[in-house]
Amino acid sequence: MAFIELNWVSKAFRSAAGSTRHVLENVTLAIEAGEFVSIVGVTGCGKSTLLKIAAGLVPPDTGEVRVGGKSLVGVWENAAVVFQNYSLLPWFSALENVRLAVRSTFPSWSSDRQRSHARRYLELVGLGGALHRRPSQLSGGMRQRVAIARAFATEPTLLFLDDPFGALDALTRGTLQHELTQLRSVAGRPVTTLMITNNVDEALLLSDRIVPMTRGPRATLATSIAVELRRPRTAAQLLHDDQAARLRGHVIESLTACVRNAERPSSRIPERHGLITAAQVESQT
Repeated sequence: MAFIELNWVSKAFRSAAGSTRHVLENVTLAIEAGEFVSIVGVTGCGKSTLLKIAAGLVPPDTGEVRVGGKSLVGVWENAAVVFQNYSLLPWFSALENVRLAVRSTFPSWSSDRQRSHARRYLELVGLGGALHRRPSQLSGGMRQRVAIARAFATEPTLLFLDDPFGALDALTRGTLQHELTQLRSVAGRPVTTLMITNNVDEALLLSDRIVPMTRGPRATLATSIAVELRRPRTAAQLLHDDQAARLRGHVIESLTACVRNAERPSSRIPERHGLITAAQVESQT
Protein backbone atom coordinates (compact mmCIF):
# COMPACT_ATOMS: atom_id res chain seq x y z
CA MET A 1 0.00 0.00 0.00
CA ALA A 2 1.36 3.41 -1.02
CA PHE A 3 1.91 6.12 1.61
CA ILE A 4 -0.07 8.77 -0.30
CA GLU A 5 -3.01 7.77 -2.47
CA LEU A 6 -5.30 9.94 -4.55
CA ASN A 7 -8.24 7.89 -5.72
CA TRP A 8 -10.35 9.26 -8.60
CA VAL A 9 -10.11 12.85 -7.42
CA SER A 10 -12.09 15.55 -9.23
CA LYS A 11 -12.38 19.27 -8.56
CA ALA A 12 -14.35 22.17 -10.02
CA PHE A 13 -14.70 25.79 -8.97
CA ARG A 14 -17.90 27.77 -9.22
CA SER A 15 -17.98 31.51 -9.78
CA ALA A 16 -20.32 34.02 -8.17
CA ALA A 17 -22.07 34.29 -11.52
CA GLY A 18 -22.91 30.60 -11.40
CA SER A 19 -20.50 29.29 -14.04
CA THR A 20 -18.40 26.19 -13.34
CA ARG A 21 -14.73 25.65 -14.19
CA HIS A 22 -13.79 21.97 -14.19
CA VAL A 23 -10.13 21.69 -13.17
CA LEU A 24 -9.40 18.03 -12.34
CA GLU A 25 -11.20 14.86 -13.28
CA ASN A 26 -10.61 11.30 -12.02
CA VAL A 27 -7.00 11.87 -10.93
CA THR A 28 -5.33 8.76 -9.52
CA LEU A 29 -1.85 8.87 -7.99
CA ALA A 30 0.12 6.65 -5.61
CA ILE A 31 3.37 7.73 -3.90
CA GLU A 32 5.54 5.37 -1.87
CA ALA A 33 7.10 6.36 1.47
CA GLY A 34 10.32 8.30 0.93
CA GLU A 35 9.68 8.79 -2.78
CA PHE A 36 10.21 12.11 -4.57
CA VAL A 37 7.54 12.57 -7.25
CA SER A 38 7.26 15.56 -9.56
CA ILE A 39 4.16 16.53 -11.52
CA VAL A 40 4.97 18.50 -14.66
CA GLY A 41 2.55 20.29 -16.93
CA VAL A 42 1.75 23.54 -18.66
CA THR A 43 0.88 26.64 -16.66
CA GLY A 44 -2.72 26.69 -15.52
CA CYS A 45 -3.46 23.01 -16.02
CA GLY A 46 -4.36 22.43 -12.35
CA LYS A 47 -1.08 21.28 -10.78
CA SER A 48 -1.33 23.61 -7.78
CA THR A 49 -4.92 22.58 -7.16
CA LEU A 50 -3.87 18.93 -7.18
CA LEU A 51 -1.03 19.58 -4.72
CA LYS A 52 -3.33 21.49 -2.37
CA ILE A 53 -5.81 18.61 -2.43
CA ALA A 54 -3.01 16.10 -1.71
CA ALA A 55 -1.82 18.29 1.19
CA GLY A 56 -5.32 18.58 2.65
CA LEU A 57 -5.54 22.34 2.04
CA VAL A 58 -8.42 22.00 -0.42
CA PRO A 59 -11.06 19.23 -0.33
CA PRO A 60 -11.83 17.29 -3.51
CA ASP A 61 -15.37 17.38 -4.90
CA THR A 62 -15.27 13.64 -5.49
CA GLY A 63 -12.73 10.94 -4.77
CA GLU A 64 -10.51 10.41 -1.75
CA VAL A 65 -7.04 11.20 -0.47
CA ARG A 66 -5.42 8.64 1.84
CA VAL A 67 -2.20 9.07 3.81
CA GLY A 68 -0.70 6.15 5.68
CA GLY A 69 -3.77 4.09 4.92
CA LYS A 70 -6.17 6.61 6.50
CA SER A 71 -8.58 8.95 4.77
CA LEU A 72 -7.21 12.51 4.90
CA VAL A 73 -9.45 15.05 6.61
CA GLY A 74 -7.81 18.47 6.84
CA VAL A 75 -4.05 18.94 6.82
CA TRP A 76 -1.82 15.96 7.65
CA GLU A 77 -0.29 16.61 11.07
CA ASN A 78 3.31 16.01 10.01
CA ALA A 79 3.39 17.72 6.63
CA ALA A 80 5.07 20.91 5.39
CA VAL A 81 4.31 23.01 2.33
CA VAL A 82 6.66 25.36 0.48
CA PHE A 83 4.95 27.84 -1.83
CA GLN A 84 6.43 29.93 -4.60
CA ASN A 85 5.53 33.19 -2.83
CA TYR A 86 7.51 32.45 0.38
CA SER A 87 4.56 33.10 2.79
CA LEU A 88 6.76 34.72 5.44
CA LEU A 89 5.47 37.03 8.16
CA PRO A 90 6.98 40.44 7.25
CA TRP A 91 7.23 41.77 10.82
CA PHE A 92 9.34 38.84 12.04
CA SER A 93 12.99 38.08 11.40
CA ALA A 94 14.10 35.02 9.45
CA LEU A 95 14.86 33.29 12.75
CA GLU A 96 11.47 34.07 14.25
CA ASN A 97 9.64 32.97 11.09
CA VAL A 98 11.27 29.57 11.38
CA ARG A 99 10.92 29.42 15.18
CA LEU A 100 7.17 29.97 14.95
CA ALA A 101 6.86 26.81 12.85
CA VAL A 102 9.11 24.93 15.27
CA ARG A 103 7.01 26.11 18.23
CA SER A 104 3.84 24.89 16.53
CA THR A 105 5.37 21.45 15.93
CA PHE A 106 7.27 21.12 19.22
CA PRO A 107 5.27 23.18 21.77
CA SER A 108 6.83 21.42 24.76
CA TRP A 109 10.34 22.62 23.86
CA SER A 110 11.79 25.63 25.63
CA SER A 111 12.12 28.88 23.67
CA ASP A 112 15.90 28.50 23.65
CA ARG A 113 15.69 25.00 22.21
CA GLN A 114 13.19 26.12 19.57
CA ARG A 115 15.41 29.03 18.59
CA SER A 116 18.51 26.84 18.44
CA HIS A 117 16.71 24.32 16.25
CA ALA A 118 15.51 27.08 13.91
CA ARG A 119 19.02 28.55 13.74
CA ARG A 120 20.48 25.17 12.76
CA TYR A 121 18.25 24.86 9.71
CA LEU A 122 18.84 28.45 8.63
CA GLU A 123 22.55 27.80 8.82
CA LEU A 124 22.11 24.67 6.71
CA VAL A 125 20.66 26.79 3.90
CA GLY A 126 23.43 29.37 4.19
CA LEU A 127 21.58 32.04 6.17
CA GLY A 128 23.63 31.98 9.36
CA GLY A 129 24.54 35.62 8.79
CA ALA A 130 21.00 36.78 8.12
CA LEU A 131 19.15 35.37 11.12
CA HIS A 132 17.80 38.70 12.31
CA ARG A 133 16.86 40.24 8.98
CA ARG A 134 13.22 40.70 8.11
CA PRO A 135 11.85 39.43 4.76
CA SER A 136 12.00 42.94 3.26
CA GLN A 137 15.75 42.92 3.88
CA LEU A 138 16.26 39.63 2.04
CA SER A 139 16.48 38.84 -1.66
CA GLY A 140 13.92 36.53 -3.27
CA GLY A 141 16.31 33.62 -3.14
CA MET A 142 17.07 34.24 0.53
CA ARG A 143 13.36 34.39 1.35
CA GLN A 144 12.86 31.05 -0.33
CA ARG A 145 15.75 29.64 1.70
CA VAL A 146 13.92 30.74 4.84
CA ALA A 147 10.76 29.01 3.59
CA ILE A 148 12.68 25.79 2.90
CA ALA A 149 14.46 25.94 6.27
CA ARG A 150 11.10 26.48 7.97
CA ALA A 151 9.65 23.42 6.25
CA PHE A 152 12.52 21.13 7.21
CA ALA A 153 12.80 22.50 10.75
CA THR A 154 9.41 20.93 11.51
CA GLU A 155 10.95 17.54 10.59
CA PRO A 156 8.05 16.58 8.31
CA THR A 157 7.17 13.15 7.06
CA LEU A 158 5.52 14.73 4.01
CA LEU A 159 6.83 17.66 1.98
CA PHE A 160 4.75 19.46 -0.63
CA LEU A 161 6.56 21.84 -2.99
CA ASP A 162 4.41 24.22 -5.04
CA ASP A 163 6.82 25.30 -7.79
CA PRO A 164 9.16 26.66 -5.10
CA PHE A 165 11.92 27.83 -7.48
CA GLY A 166 9.80 29.09 -10.37
CA ALA A 167 10.27 32.81 -9.68
CA LEU A 168 14.04 32.62 -9.12
CA ASP A 169 16.95 33.27 -11.45
CA ALA A 170 18.83 30.27 -12.84
CA LEU A 171 21.81 30.52 -10.46
CA THR A 172 19.67 30.86 -7.33
CA ARG A 173 17.39 28.07 -8.54
CA GLY A 174 20.36 25.74 -8.97
CA THR A 175 21.72 26.58 -5.53
CA LEU A 176 18.40 25.93 -3.81
CA GLN A 177 17.84 22.69 -5.72
CA HIS A 178 21.18 21.48 -4.34
CA GLU A 179 20.31 22.62 -0.82
CA LEU A 180 16.95 20.87 -0.99
CA THR A 181 18.72 17.63 -1.91
CA GLN A 182 21.19 18.12 0.95
CA LEU A 183 18.42 18.78 3.46
CA ARG A 184 16.60 15.60 2.50
CA SER A 185 19.85 13.73 3.16
CA VAL A 186 20.45 15.53 6.46
CA ALA A 187 16.97 14.51 7.62
CA GLY A 188 18.29 10.94 7.90
CA ARG A 189 14.82 9.44 7.32
CA PRO A 190 12.36 9.15 4.46
CA VAL A 191 10.74 12.46 3.51
CA THR A 192 7.99 11.71 1.04
CA THR A 193 7.92 14.60 -1.40
CA LEU A 194 5.43 15.79 -4.01
CA MET A 195 6.57 18.70 -6.17
CA ILE A 196 4.91 20.53 -9.01
CA THR A 197 7.04 22.27 -11.61
CA ASN A 198 7.03 23.53 -15.18
CA ASN A 199 10.73 22.71 -15.50
CA VAL A 200 11.58 19.26 -16.91
CA ASP A 201 15.28 19.53 -16.05
CA GLU A 202 14.42 20.36 -12.44
CA ALA A 203 12.20 17.30 -12.27
CA LEU A 204 14.96 15.09 -13.69
CA LEU A 205 17.47 16.47 -11.20
CA LEU A 206 15.36 15.90 -8.08
CA SER A 207 12.82 13.16 -8.74
CA ASP A 208 12.44 9.42 -8.48
CA ARG A 209 9.39 9.66 -10.75
CA ILE A 210 7.91 12.25 -13.10
CA VAL A 211 4.18 12.35 -13.81
CA PRO A 212 3.04 14.46 -16.80
CA MET A 213 -0.30 16.22 -16.40
CA THR A 214 -2.77 16.72 -19.22
CA ARG A 215 -4.02 20.13 -20.19
CA GLY A 216 -7.23 21.37 -18.59
CA PRO A 217 -10.10 21.67 -18.30
CA ARG A 218 -10.76 18.29 -16.66
CA ALA A 219 -7.04 17.60 -16.36
CA THR A 220 -5.75 14.21 -15.28
CA LEU A 221 -2.39 12.43 -15.05
CA ALA A 222 -0.56 10.53 -17.76
CA THR A 223 1.68 7.51 -17.16
CA SER A 224 4.55 7.92 -14.69
CA ILE A 225 8.13 7.95 -15.97
CA ALA A 226 10.74 6.45 -13.64
CA VAL A 227 13.92 8.54 -13.28
CA GLU A 228 16.49 5.77 -12.88
CA LEU A 229 19.54 8.02 -12.83
CA ARG A 230 22.39 7.57 -10.38
CA ARG A 231 22.51 9.86 -7.36
CA PRO A 232 23.89 12.31 -6.42
CA ARG A 233 22.95 14.24 -9.55
CA THR A 234 24.06 17.64 -10.76
CA ALA A 235 22.61 19.78 -13.53
CA ALA A 236 25.99 19.74 -15.32
CA GLN A 237 26.14 15.92 -15.30
CA LEU A 238 22.61 15.59 -16.65
CA LEU A 239 23.47 17.80 -19.62
CA HIS A 240 26.02 15.22 -20.79
CA ASP A 241 24.22 12.03 -19.75
CA ASP A 242 22.72 10.04 -22.63
CA GLN A 243 20.13 8.34 -20.43
CA ALA A 244 19.05 11.70 -19.02
CA ALA A 245 18.71 13.05 -22.54
CA ARG A 246 16.45 10.15 -23.52
CA LEU A 247 14.32 10.63 -20.40
CA ARG A 248 14.10 14.37 -21.04
CA GLY A 249 12.96 13.72 -24.58
CA HIS A 250 10.36 11.22 -23.43
CA VAL A 251 8.93 13.57 -20.79
CA ILE A 252 8.69 16.39 -23.34
CA GLU A 253 7.07 14.05 -25.86
CA SER A 254 4.51 12.98 -23.26
CA LEU A 255 3.80 16.59 -22.29
CA THR A 256 3.35 17.53 -25.93
CA ALA A 257 0.86 14.72 -26.34
CA CYS A 258 -0.97 15.90 -23.23
CA VAL A 259 -1.21 19.45 -24.55
CA ARG A 260 -2.51 18.23 -27.89
CA ASN A 261 -5.00 15.92 -26.19
CA ALA A 262 -3.59 13.15 -28.34
CA GLU A 263 -2.04 10.77 -25.80
CA ARG A 264 -1.14 7.24 -26.66
CA PRO A 265 -3.46 4.59 -25.16
CA SER A 266 -0.90 3.62 -22.52
CA SER A 267 -0.92 7.13 -21.03
CA ARG A 268 -4.66 6.87 -20.42
CA ILE A 269 -4.12 4.06 -17.89
CA PRO A 270 -4.71 5.30 -14.32
CA GLU A 271 -1.33 6.42 -12.98
CA ARG A 272 -0.84 3.71 -10.38
CA HIS A 273 -1.21 0.97 -13.01
CA GLY A 274 1.36 2.29 -15.46
CA LEU A 275 5.04 3.12 -15.06
CA ILE A 276 7.51 3.68 -17.87
CA THR A 277 11.07 2.77 -16.91
CA ALA A 278 14.35 3.99 -18.36
CA ALA A 279 14.82 0.67 -20.17
CA GLN A 280 11.47 1.07 -21.89
CA VAL A 281 12.31 4.63 -22.88
CA GLU A 282 15.60 3.44 -24.37
CA SER A 283 13.90 0.64 -26.28
CA GLN A 284 11.60 3.20 -27.94
CA THR A 285 14.48 5.32 -29.22
